[in-house]
Amino acid sequence: MTFNVLFTVSRRPVAAGSLMLALSCMSAANAGNTFSGALPAGHADHSLPSPPREKSDLTLRDAALLALQRNPELAAFARETRALQGVTQQAGLLPNPDLVIMAENAGNVQKANNNPALVSAREVEQQETTIRLHQVIELGGKRAARVRAASLGEEVAGQDYEARRVGLIAQVANLFTEVLAGQERLRLAEGNVQLAQKVVNSVSKRVQAGKVPPIEETKVGVALSTTRIELEQARRDLAAARKRLALLWGNSSPQFNQVLGDLKSLVALPSFEVLAERVLTSPMALRAMKNIEQRKALLEVEHTRRVPNLTVIAGVLNHIHTGGTTVVAGISMPLQLFDRNQGNLREAHQRVDKAMDEQAATDLQLKTELAQTYEALSAAQNEIGILRIEVLPAARSAFDVTNRGYELGKFGFLEVLDAQRTLFQNEVLYVRALANYQRLVNEIERLIAAPIEGVSDGALSPPLTSEISANTDSRSGL
Repeated sequence: MTFNVLFTVSRRPVAAGSLMLALSCMSAANAGNTFSGALPAGHADHSLPSPPREKSDLTLRDAALLALQRNPELAAFARETRALQGVTQQAGLLPNPDLVIMAENAGNVQKANNNPALVSAREVEQQETTIRLHQVIELGGKRAARVRAASLGEEVAGQDYEARRVGLIAQVANLFTEVLAGQERLRLAEGNVQLAQKVVNSVSKRVQAGKVPPIEETKVGVALSTTRIELEQARRDLAAARKRLALLWGNSSPQFNQVLGDLKSLVALPSFEVLAERVLTSPMALRAMKNIEQRKALLEVEHTRRVPNLTVIAGVLNHIHTGGTTVVAGISMPLQLFDRNQGNLREAHQRVDKAMDEQAATDLQLKTELAQTYEALSAAQNEIGILRIEVLPAARSAFDVTNRGYELGKFGFLEVLDAQRTLFQNEVLYVRALANYQRLVNEIERLIAAPIEGVSDGALSPPLTSEISANTDSRSGL
């Protein structure tokens, strides 16, 4: 994502947002947009750098690496992909043969003319032992159809994993921006307390000089207490945001000192048509298309089941009394008189149609979310421009003039408090607008699964690992 925050590499500030979704799509890009395989929990992903130490200043890149390697939900998706590899393996195995051993007339004792000497001979003569092997020969391409369906199921799970990984990176970026904005709001609250203290000092001097009544000192003390309450609220909000960020990599007690970034960095927004085209190649859209392929493969599996299997029988029949052995051979095949897999075929056809409807719904949902976010981002950009160019300079100027005028006796105390409050509120509003802008950029980059800077004329530069350092250096002047 090219959007927002800066991180330090070789002691130079660079835009880090574009690196984050590149990391999330790294495996897919290196494998030609195919899932390269996720690792289960407890195994490191060697395609990513080693996670940083938490007890230091944290960049967006550091936070993303920690989440990618330690997030339990992402590890669960990796487990699912490993499980489906077993399903594919099982689908390609041949059916096992059946071994049948039969002893006919076992224990059948018949006495002849009450002559005990003939009992044993008469008994043994009636016993026969048969050993047979039954091997099912699958016809109609059943095994190949099963393997293809299972393999496509694996690819669907791979797209689920990639979509979750992109979503996790966007979630990290949002919470990182929230912490960054919290740090800025805390800085503003501390500055507001200092300003309030200066006003208190100024009022105290004027009260001591007898220029204003003592009641103004009481009022300004109340205003100072209010700014301290706002400072404490800013601290609590920052602490909560830090904890939410650290929980993404399973740490309920944040160890990092602060996050490093610049909320003021903006991006060049491409046209909506270019982004709308790019959103249809995101993991969410690809997952819907891959699901159609899998459903068609399952339909083919049901078609193959209409062809009956052939069972080959081979064995020997042993006559115990005479000592003779007879070879037994045969074949069997079910007659498709009643069950021709009609119900399963009908279900599979409907599942294919359902998958097509789901793909259309997914594309519509992605475009709708993109349109809403795109318009909100444009509005946020305009709001930031107005606040930065018009509102904040005017508010600062009004406070400075009012404060100096109060010291000279030209303005009343209420005008000073109102100017101070207006300046603080607009500074906080500016920080919120910047944070909202970065959140909207994160959302667009989540939808297109790529950095906005990489989208140009409908083409996306591949987020390869080898390009990260080059892109970092090229943006070092931001």
